[in-house]
Amino acid sequence: MAAIVSVENLRKVYDSGFEALKGVDLEIREGEILALLGPNGAGKTTLISTICGITRPTSGRVTVAGHDVVTDYRASRRLIGLVPQEITLEPFTKVMVAARFTRGLFGKAPDDAYIERLLRQLSLWDKREAMTKELSGGMKRRVLIAKALAHQPRILFLDEPTAGVDVDLRKSMWEVVEALRADGVTIILTTHYIEEAEAIADRIAVINGGRILLVEEKDRLMRRMGRKELTIELQCPIDAIPETLAAFELVRGEDGQTLTYSYDRAAERTGIVTLLSALSEAGLVLRDLQTRQNSLEDIFVGLVREEA
Repeated sequence: MAAIVSVENLRKVYDSGFEALKGVDLEIREGEILALLGPNGAGKTTLISTICGITRPTSGRVTVAGHDVVTDYRASRRLIGLVPQEITLEPFTKVMVAARFTRGLFGKAPDDAYIERLLRQLSLWDKREAMTKELSGGMKRRVLIAKALAHQPRILFLDEPTAGVDVDLRKSMWEVVEALRADGVTIILTTHYIEEAEAIADRIAVINGGRILLVEEKDRLMRRMGRKELTIELQCPIDAIPETLAAFELVRGEDGQTLTYSYDRAAERTGIVTLLSALSEAGLVLRDLQTRQNSLEDIFVGLVREEA
């Protein structure tokens, strides 16, 4: 799949001397959903702002469909829709007018039929004559998405799109995202709800301290770094793990009633059969067994801790 956004050795140093981006290299494929994950202050918003032409890079190069974001700003920006973290709307503007106006800003001819389809898709059609100040926080965020899509961009940036949005609205927003992907729109999202990224992203990029730590297919990442845990509930609590079980690196629960064994689910041999035999030889009687698979959040937290 060809790259629609290319970031090469991108650096951003602010006047204060703070280096927000430290030689970032990233290629975003056309038609994919890329989840950009990182802790607060990692450089996510600066990277997005630079790609969108809002922030000027200190050095390096960014192109959008071959257009340089500095020297060919208008052509690159015309291809991008941006939904920012902050809700910034003119309070006395009606929803329909806001979408029409943004479309016009990008030089697009009026198309009320498209705007209607867009507002219906976002469940905003019934609110088309309402002023934005009358809307709930979740509906305001939908208006931001409508404005970002009004000029029919090929790339959509969603910076924390579901922050402060209730569960029902979050679910319907992701349905909209899936529909956009089906139409060939490239989507880059940041989110604190990592389970959302795990559910919908094609690839995961992790940024921390202004550097990209990892860019990988989500499914491959989960296979490569995902581990499973086997929790063993004992019939009777123990004060310490028998020395004969030391090789399994078991973790004893605070109550002494459980033992946790971590293993690589992709390994040819997990060691579980050997462990169960060793438990029996040690005189430990099992009451129950449960397994748990590492989530993307577990992997993300582990990566960030390693880098800290």
